[in-house]
Amino acid sequence: MSDQIKVAFVGAGGMAQSHMGNLAAIEDVSIVGICDVSQERATEVAEKYSAAAYTEYRRMLDEVEIDALYVVVPPFAHEDAEVLAVRNGSHLFVEKPVVMNMDKGYEIAEAIDKAGVLSCVGYQLRLLDSVQRARRYLANRTLGMVTSHRWGGLPGAPWWRVMEQSGGQMHEQTTHQIDLMRYLGGEIVEVYARYSLRALGGVENLDIPDCQAAVFTYIDGAIGLVATSPMMRQGGGVSDLKFLVDDHILEWRVNGNTLMPDDDEEVTAEPQQTGTIDAAFIEAIRSGDSGPIPCSYRAGLQTSAVTLAANESARGGRPVAVPRV
Repeated sequence: MSDQIKVAFVGAGGMAQSHMGNLAAIEDVSIVGICDVSQERATEVAEKYSAAAYTEYRRMLDEVEIDALYVVVPPFAHEDAEVLAVRNGSHLFVEKPVVMNMDKGYEIAEAIDKAGVLSCVGYQLRLLDSVQRARRYLANRTLGMVTSHRWGGLPGAPWWRVMEQSGGQMHEQTTHQIDLMRYLGGEIVEVYARYSLRALGGVENLDIPDCQAAVFTYIDGAIGLVATSPMMRQGGGVSDLKFLVDDHILEWRVNGNTLMPDDDEEVTAEPQQTGTIDAAFIEAIRSGDSGPIPCSYRAGLQTSAVTLAANESARGGRPVAVPRV
């Protein structure tokens, strides 16, 4: 590989363009190919980076020499771009959630392992200093319970409101909180979920539940609780993540942690600024060392295993074991 790292994208929406902006700020990184289902958007974004524009990712992968591929598409749109790219020796970045079904995820994970390339999933919260402080604090303590609430608004994307396309809020959006529940609390081995549609039944083309709750069982016996809803269409809402350990409650926040009933500077000090997940991915490619990557594809697939198990549990009305990736 030359000093110049060549990157292509499948998907050119808002999230993809955010990654592009981060990559463009890194020395010796070139965005060389943009593929999107919208020819107009592919062309517009490609012109910004002097890249080639495509609407067929297979053609792009055949014609453009790349070192890394970003796949930033809705959950239902994962087909074979990942597998084709890694078979060609490209490193792989995939936005969350990585799949809508585990069979596809296993196929991609096995292809990555066979090719020996680096992989990264966009769980950027793992990089935050506040998360790393919380992780160090929790590492040697007995965890009793973890709770999380994500009560917010309804995203505007039409596909997001269709269960077969997004997997619902638990899978597509609250995946960030559930990933941190895993990353900080340990592996989740069983899920028991309940879903309902209470207030958003009149929204056009919506069939996702607007109230979702799940109980998690951790491998060491700890208990997790998560509740999520997109009913706050007028703004506002709540997002929290709390850990009960011994006599203390640690609450994680993006901009800092709190610890009750007392304080501990190691965990609650003002967090330091950290780099982007894109910079971490590029650093790993340059060095050939996966160390800077906060979340590999297999680790990201394990989070999808939890949320897909929650969906299965809600459908069947029974606890579901979470497969180990």
